[in-house]
Amino acid sequence: MAESDKPAEKPAEGPRGPELARAALEAALAKRKLPPPKRAVGGGSGSGRRLRGYSGPGPDPRDPQLLGSVLAKLVKNRGWQRPAAEATVFGEWSRVVGEDVAAHCRPVKLENGELTVEAESTAWATQLRLLAGRLLAQIGGAIGHGVVKKLHIHGPAAPSWGRGPRRVRGRGPRDTYG
Repeated sequence: MAESDKPAEKPAEGPRGPELARAALEAALAKRKLPPPKRAVGGGSGSGRRLRGYSGPGPDPRDPQLLGSVLAKLVKNRGWQRPAAEATVFGEWSRVVGEDVAAHCRPVKLENGELTVEAESTAWATQLRLLAGRLLAQIGGAIGHGVVKKLHIHGPAAPSWGRGPRRVRGRGPRDTYG
């Protein structure tokens, strides 16, 4: 018999195309003992909605984000709100208390909610002590209430005569007035 006389082999009967892929997926999921995926409404390829993925108009978590919003989310997730607020006191002092006040004083340290401020003169230290309530309200409004609870205001550091190259140990000579 010639090859052209042989009967043509019939292709195997069974699923083809998408049905074959679906059957292979269901067999693999059954082997892993997972439930089969839900099908889209309508069953067709073009009808219904998509199950997963991001497509179409509208915001998407994969979209580029503003650096400020990403940083704010990071600060919140890590619990850095209080240290960030404390850093704002020192970093943006002129914005927090105002340009005129900031020109005459500076924050020195912040411990346990108590802010130490050094004024440029004793007169400004007195003025700032009178404005302490208003300053606390301004600081609380700018960075949040409860971060700074109390202000310690002092004047400029005076030179210390207790140390230095010309220091005499003891009480020194006492014959000056006698």
